[in-house]
Amino acid sequence: MTPHDAEPRLSASGWCATMAVHRHLLDSDPVYAQTRADIESFTFGRRGWARGRPRGVVTIPVVVHILWNAAAQNIEDAQIHRQLDVLNADFRARNADLRLVPAVWQDRVGDARIEFALATADPTGSPTTGITRTRTGVRSFGANDAVKSARGGGADAWPADRYLNIWVCQLGGGLLGYAQFPGGPPETDGVVLLHSATGLGGTATSPFDLGRTATHEVGHWLNLRHIWGDDGEGCSGSDFVADTPNQAGPNTGRPGWPLLSCGNGPDGDMFMNYMDYTDDAAMCLYTKGQVERMDACLAGPRSTLLNLPLGD
Repeated sequence: MTPHDAEPRLSASGWCATMAVHRHLLDSDPVYAQTRADIESFTFGRRGWARGRPRGVVTIPVVVHILWNAAAQNIEDAQIHRQLDVLNADFRARNADLRLVPAVWQDRVGDARIEFALATADPTGSPTTGITRTRTGVRSFGANDAVKSARGGGADAWPADRYLNIWVCQLGGGLLGYAQFPGGPPETDGVVLLHSATGLGGTATSPFDLGRTATHEVGHWLNLRHIWGDDGEGCSGSDFVADTPNQAGPNTGRPGWPLLSCGNGPDGDMFMNYMDYTDDAAMCLYTKGQVERMDACLAGPRSTLLNLPLGD
């Protein structure tokens, strides 16, 4: 069954469809299921803050595919550049709003030592701005990956072992974005963003107008789970990270701290983590444990992206 044959069932309460896509692949692709098990086994074997630390800063080449039906969806280059600036600040723990992290968690803040830059050469070696633009007859895309292929009205991926593919488009169903975990089909590997939840300025619309949807979805692309463990509103799920408190479910809006659930007092939920569902202005950190998972991802399933020039 091709990726376009069925629309993954989405949670009615979620703006991120990553887990729906993940479960769809688990159900439809036994190779993916085994690959994911192998990746998690590798990841757990690399636990410990000292593991993987010798590497320097990694710069990942990015290609942004803009799909537009209405003219407003054909966002300007400047909006994309501002999005890259946000990713670089957030993944390096250089974002100004780190001051929002409660004092009890300040020592958990992690610098992923990952930066992102638009590609300067396309897959054939020709010069590129790292941005492609495609007018589409599709008024609104879903989470069935049609946006990732010309056949589906979208744009074909550039080689996933050399680029982070980001598709920016009109999404329906209340979606802000979704990503594919490492280990999935290369032709659909990457991140999809709603154009009005991309970057700053331009079409970006409050409360998702500070570029944090991309920070969240690229986190998934680097093998991070939602902070509440995707067990609905229960307390038994896990994001496989030791330094993120257990919490009952996703938080939205701009909560006040502390916000307690799952007996996690006195400090409560880490709702300011990028892997929750809060507003952009409420998100501000990755933890060291989450950085460990990203380190393992770059050492394992995404190791082909290490030490690449921006066009190779």
